[in-house]
Amino acid sequence: MPMRDAARAACVSRTFMCSWRLHTSLTFSRKTLGMDDNVCEMDGKAKDLTGKVDKIWIEHPGIGVKKVKIKFYDYRTRAYYLDRWLQIAVTPGIEELTVIPSVSKQKFNFPCSLLSEGGENSIRCLNLYQCVFCPTVRLGLRSLTQLELFDVRITGNELACLLDNSVALQHLAVMYCSKIIRLKIPSLLQRLITLEVSNCKRLQAIEIEAQCLSNFRFISDHLAHLSFGEALQLKTLVMQCRGALCYARANLPSSLSNLETLSICSHCEMVTTPMIGSKFSFLKHLTVVLAAPPAYDYCSLISFFDASPSLETFILNVVWNSMRHPSIFTDPSGTRQMPEHRHDKLKSVTITGFSSAKCLAELTCHILESAKSLEYLTLDTTDGNRVFMCSVNGSDKCYCSPMGRDAIVEARRGLLAIRTYIEGIVPSKVKFTLVEPCSRCHVVEL
Repeated sequence: MPMRDAARAACVSRTFMCSWRLHTSLTFSRKTLGMDDNVCEMDGKAKDLTGKVDKIWIEHPGIGVKKVKIKFYDYRTRAYYLDRWLQIAVTPGIEELTVIPSVSKQKFNFPCSLLSEGGENSIRCLNLYQCVFCPTVRLGLRSLTQLELFDVRITGNELACLLDNSVALQHLAVMYCSKIIRLKIPSLLQRLITLEVSNCKRLQAIEIEAQCLSNFRFISDHLAHLSFGEALQLKTLVMQCRGALCYARANLPSSLSNLETLSICSHCEMVTTPMIGSKFSFLKHLTVVLAAPPAYDYCSLISFFDASPSLETFILNVVWNSMRHPSIFTDPSGTRQMPEHRHDKLKSVTITGFSSAKCLAELTCHILESAKSLEYLTLDTTDGNRVFMCSVNGSDKCYCSPMGRDAIVEARRGLLAIRTYIEGIVPSKVKFTLVEPCSRCHVVEL
């Protein structure tokens, strides 16, 4: 039942009010309050409704409440209401708390003392968005299994004090927290499985000692120093930042020997991937999203193949704005013959954004020659963001992502390069899939 209807019913029905007071899950948001997106904080109806709901909140004893979500975005009096509601909601026995108070510059100061006074021993899930969170006392949240901080003003030391007592923590996400410079994940977090660190603009270093961590996702506009404990059992790593590809090849094999899935997104890869002897002994799945300057040699990715004897799947997404490499049709020299290697486990290869770049064609030819176990090869000359091609499915409406003229022209050149240099050497046992722009919707005069 929407909150507005619940408030009205509670005003006229004592029975309903009593039942509402015993409800264990409470959600306050624009949707549950029955307000659309056009209602603003200055709207008298919004303020009046909030006041009525506040009166019902006051009547709620807070006993038995296990799950509370407060999602208010744009009320001038939000801090007053939030303080009052949290005082009622955060009681012994609460298990989940989500607070999303504001998108304004003046952030809500979360009352940390409530956690130590009320739900310290019971709270399992804590999600804070756009708050100030500065615990002045050491919080012993020993039941906490999930912590998510989004645009929260908290320092690295304050977060460390919180983590030191959160021994049951399994999932941690720290996003857009600009005051954190150094993040340390201590070894006492023996149950931590998933860690996400995203867009913390001042972050310089991450030190991970939690040995059971299995999944780590790092997203930033710059590369931070990553330090991993010797016994770390990390299986899946996602890195999205400048220079991530070179960093991953040069620094990760020696510290992440158990890595099985690696996804790298680099939108500013200025240095060709180094050829280093250290190996990813158990790496099975490699995904690379890459925007590289004309000097970057895609064939340097062979270094990852050589370092990954267990590699089974390789996906390369070439970002469209990086299609300025020398074309195989304009470079008069012949295609390079790469040193003989054997990639015995490689079964599936997908390259999206395939162009006429000579080094891209050479990389594909090398894979076909060295991966005798290859079963699937997909070369996609589009950007990969299509739903389906209307010319194939017979639809009257095009659902293809729009492509600019230059992209269409290069896709056609990539298609010609595939048919000229690659298609003829694909072994018959390999299922070959060629994807091209919709012939009906992407037509240009060459």
